[in-house]
Amino acid sequence: MTGSAPTRTNLEELQTKLLAEARESSSRRAAETVYGGRDAVLRQTAMALLEEAELPEHDSPPEATLQVLGGHLRLTGQGRSWELAVGDLIPIPPERHSVLAREDSVFLLTVRRSV
Repeated sequence: MTGSAPTRTNLEELQTKLLAEARESSSRRAAETVYGGRDAVLRQTAMALLEEAELPEHDSPPEATLQVLGGHLRLTGQGRSWELAVGDLIPIPPERHSVLAREDSVFLLTVRRSV
């Protein structure tokens, strides 16, 4: 077998770290890629948003999911929204959307990029 061993990520520890970083950031958010690099087809990023912090409306990647690890989020798309709590996993609709933290929150964004 060739190649290096996979890197283990403890998501609970990462949540604590990202929330601390978000509290120190003027944007009130922090993120870290946990799987995949810049050119990877599959990429997972953990992101922390403090209460009332928002990812403003933006275009959707070709295919993506959002999984709430901690807190409570609102995902808003074209004229509709979803309230998401710990343990919820949702495919992100292929449309412009935004994400609002209803309380300090951490989520895992998984994106499959087209090649």
